[in-house]
Amino acid sequence: NLAMKACQAIMEVYVTDFDVEIKKDQSPLTLADKKSNEIITKGLALRFPDYAILAEESKDDFIRLQNDYCFIVDPLDGTKEFIKRNGEFTVNIALAYRHKAVFGMVAVPVTNEVYIAQKGEGAYYKKDGRMERLRVSNRRSELVMVASRSHPSEELTKVMELNQEKIGGTVNVGSSLKGCMIARGIADIYYRFGLTSEWDTAAMQCIVEEAGAIFKNMDDTDMTYNREDVLNRKGFYILNDPANKLLLPNKAKDGNI
Repeated sequence: NLAMKACQAIMEVYVTDFDVEIKKDQSPLTLADKKSNEIITKGLALRFPDYAILAEESKDDFIRLQNDYCFIVDPLDGTKEFIKRNGEFTVNIALAYRHKAVFGMVAVPVTNEVYIAQKGEGAYYKKDGRMERLRVSNRRSELVMVASRSHPSEELTKVMELNQEKIGGTVNVGSSLKGCMIARGIADIYYRFGLTSEWDTAAMQCIVEEAGAIFKNMDDTDMTYNREDVLNRKGFYILNDPANKLLLPNKAKDGNI
């Protein structure tokens, strides 16, 4: 319900001639980010007063580190896409329990699509009142790679060159929609080398894992949440199948990993 209210508030701003602020980290901020953040964080605090909340547009309260439960919120994931008005932005709400993402929801304001998952209960896609269970594809060749529309990277270009025999095509899309496409079986792999934050990945991770995907830091360690440093500094990858792990430039030697 909170996500739907946030989506409505976002769309009310979307159709206006809104202003764009630039934050200290040089990322954009709009009235839609602020309104969505207020709706979600206030609603969660009211309904779950004992749970901590980490949200992109709220001041961080490190008391959260003492709490086993922490909601992780990106009120508008893909603000650059929102500004471009291409529809590729989402509302992300996750719940971490003891540093692991155990619930995730990604809502798409423009299309009214919802992706939702709970650890051990599967991942689901909902639109127009219909719900379907999500499952990754079983492709092991001609893989469809998803890549960021607004955050290109030299490392990814090198990876694609090294693995061109495996990759059948690339789709550029914004926000958490990349992970959602893998969960639906539309795409197969996603490698992200640049910096992201906990709120960019928490909801998406729960969804893709419950759909059968592999989600790891680029060094193959597990991603954790409700950390003191909220930046995902190692990069990460999502695979529909562990057999589809790609050769990375820094590990390339005689054609082997």
